This record gives sequence, structure tokens and C-alpha cells, in this order.
Amino acid sequence: MVANDHVDLIVEEGEVHALLGENGAGKTTLMNILYGLTQPDEGEIRLDDVPVHFGSPKDAIGAGIGMVHQHFMLVPVFTVTENIELGQEKAGPLGLLDRKAAERDVAELSRRFGLDVPPEALLEDLPVGVQQRVEIVKALYREARVLILDEPTAVLTPQEIDEFFQIIRAVVNDFQMSVIFISHKLREVREIADRITVMRLGKVVGSTTPAEASEGELASMMVGRTVQLHVSKEPATPGEDVLEVRDLRVGDDRGQVVVDGVDFEVRRGEILVVAGVQGNGQTELVEALTGLARPLTGTIALAGEDLTHATPRQVLRAGVAHVPEDRQRDGLVAEFPVADNLVLNTFDQAPFAHGLSMDREAIATTAAERVKEFDVRTPSIWTSAGTLSGGNQQKVIVAREFSRPIKLLIASQPTRGLDVGSVQYIHERIVRQRDEGLAVLIVSSELDEVLSLADRVAVMFRGRMVGPFEAATMTRERLGLLMAGAGQARDESTEAGA
Repeated sequence: MVANDHVDLIVEEGEVHALLGENGAGKTTLMNILYGLTQPDEGEIRLDDVPVHFGSPKDAIGAGIGMVHQHFMLVPVFTVTENIELGQEKAGPLGLLDRKAAERDVAELSRRFGLDVPPEALLEDLPVGVQQRVEIVKALYREARVLILDEPTAVLTPQEIDEFFQIIRAVVNDFQMSVIFISHKLREVREIADRITVMRLGKVVGSTTPAEASEGELASMMVGRTVQLHVSKEPATPGEDVLEVRDLRVGDDRGQVVVDGVDFEVRRGEILVVAGVQGNGQTELVEALTGLARPLTGTIALAGEDLTHATPRQVLRAGVAHVPEDRQRDGLVAEFPVADNLVLNTFDQAPFAHGLSMDREAIATTAAERVKEFDVRTPSIWTSAGTLSGGNQQKVIVAREFSRPIKLLIASQPTRGLDVGSVQYIHERIVRQRDEGLAVLIVSSELDEVLSLADRVAVMFRGRMVGPFEAATMTRERLGLLMAGAGQARDESTEAGA
């Protein structure tokens, strides 16, 4: 299978060049070739109009190519400086590492580029936005002239995205670096890019500028058809409460309370979206609701059935579907074929099992039906799930979770890292579930997704919940303030005054 088919890409000095395309369009393969991780079958790479060959990332780094991956390549227990100089440590006259000199170099580089990273801090103690800056400083430390950014805003807050764009623009303008910006977020691409190249099915289908192409036009170039960028749904007609959560408190692995006295309910035939910056207790909330974490206090009830201390299997059997935030770690067994991943939660039930034996024919028949119904793009139902694109991996999970009798759908970051076509598909399926009378709980940090899907919106900040509010009363500005803690600050000041 050809991943890149006679691709031409020209990146000028001192520009931000965005690369758009669906999952599986060939963007990652192209970037892996530029970074020396993959060898091309034909064609050439020119740097400053001189042909170059990168047999490994070391060759690319030596030539001035830097890459910040979507999943950071950093060591959590190392300091910022140790991460930045890893593999290029500087030694003193006696061959000993000169840590103080390295910290001074990192501090100076950070100051010069306006990146503000603390050289002595442990990486695991830093917010995600600062960790990303560490990745950029790491590339600059290696004297990168071309910086590849793969989905750089996927884990950032709206405020951090604004700061990040200011940093990128300053680096490009002040130091004449070239940046290749890979993203699925059309609004962001039009905001930061000087030029945009669109790929589809391994080929370049066009190149344009933000001034020349609207979001809708870019989306159409990506998928080869007209794409609806906003969710089309009728007003909700909610019924009785399906999920009731009262005074829920949940601790993390270190014993810290990260969900602090949360109360809410989700009704039949509605979508409640819990918004918030990643790391404010949403992950632990979902883990408690799905039996993956044991609450410290409080109650969880599904249609009157107490699930407070239920196991994941009991939660599943009670009628809860779960689309996890990390599809690769928690949603799939990457080495298993697509067919087996489609029955992970029902493989021990009829028609897929007879006693202790699995019915491979029934599994194959069902897998073929679900792959067709949910438009999973895979060479075969026996292809390993880990080899599929992110969008198709998510479709496998959605197909599995939506294809059995359920009362409640819990979906955490359901479209993270997906292209516009896959986002539209996932959103449509979620709305269809709501319209069929399901109670739907979404956890998302994407403002556009929150405002598009929600019938009601709640916001989590430092483990506490503000709301829910009717979605019709919510604006981007108000939601951004609540995600930054403005609502909680007002509540606390009110309590203090009382």
C-alpha cells in the first residue's frame, strides 16, 4: 500500500506551513520520512536546495530538523534540563557531566525564545502546556532550523493555545525558522499558518492560504466531499434521570482528592457535556463512573441501581457504554485483530461463545457487519487494530459500544486527534444515540465540541463542578472563563461572604 504517492512539499524559510489531511492521508508517514524514521522508496529531500538523505533521526537532527510529537517523547522523572540535553550531554574537563552549565544553557535558550521553562523542575510536576515548551526547547537546543509540530494543540487549554501561537509566531519571525504545523483543527490552521497544503489518500490535492480558503473549503479538500462542520440536531426532549451522582469524592494514585463533592444527573434523551481543562478531575470522574476507580464517598446510581462500588464488568452489564479518552491504552488491544476488538466486552456471551469455546464464525460475521455499518476503513477484519488510523480505531470502539443494549453512553474526549470527517461521523452517531432515547455523558476539553453537542453543560475545575447550565445560555467566552476557574472563584467568594 502506497502511503505517500509522489508528494511535493515546499516549505519556505520563516513561514508556518500547515499540513492538513484525514487520518490515513499520509501526513505522519511524510513527517517520519523528513525526520529519518522512515526511508522513502523514491524521490528526494532538499535542504537549502541541497539533496540530503536521513538514515535515522540522528541524521535529521544533525541537519537541523526538529520534531515535537503529539505524544511527548520526554522522561517524566527527569528534570527539564536532563530531558533537553538527553543524548547530547555536555561534560567538563574530567569527563563529568556539568549540570549547572547545562541548566544555564537551557535557561538562556528559554529566555531568548520566550519559552519560560524552569531548568531544574521535574518534568512530571509541570503542566502539559509547559511540557510542550520543553519539547520545543529540546529541538532548539539541537539547533533546529525546521521544526515539525505534530498535533501540537491536542492537549492544550484555550489560553495555552493562544500563548503557544504567540511563541511560534515569535520564533518564526525573529529567528527565521520554518515550522511544519500538522493539525486537524481548521480554525487553528487558518489562524497560525502562512500556507496550507492538503493531503488525501497519500497525495497532495492542493495548496492554499488562509485568506484564500474558508474552513468549509479546507474541509472539502481534506475529505473530497462537502462536510458539515457544525452538529445538526433538534432540541432535546429529556425524560427521567438515568444517571444520578451525589456528593462524589474520588482520590488519585497519590491519595489526593481530585473529584470533590460532585453532584449531577444525566437524563434520558439528552447530552450532558462536562467541560474543563485536562487534569481537573474529569479522568478520575469517568473512572469512578465506569468502575475503574473506587469512590471515597458519595453514590452512583443507574436507573435506580446502585453502582457506587461496582466492578467494570458489573457496570458494563448494567447497560453502560464507555468510549475512553485514550483509545490505544484503554479502548483497544492493539495486537488483536479488528474482529476481536469489536467483541471485547461480549466475547463470552452468545452468539460469540458456546460454553468455553468462542464461535469464530459468528465473530467474523458480526465484525463484517459492524465494519460496514460504522464505515471502518480496514484492509480486513483480521488486520491488527493498532495498524489502523486514529479515526478508524475510534470507529472500532464506537461500533463495539453502540452495538449492544445500553442505557447510558459515557464518552471521554471522543474526537481527540481525529480529522474533520471522522469528527463529523462520531458526532452524528452520538446525536443519533441521544435521539433514540439514550442518556449521554460527554467529557471534552474542545470548546467547539462542547458547544456543538451539549444540551446542558457542566464545567470541572480543580475537582469541583460548576453547573450544569442550559447549553443555549453558554458562549465561548463564558465557557472559557468557567474552564479557567472564574465560576468557582465567584462561588468561593460568595461562600466566604456568607
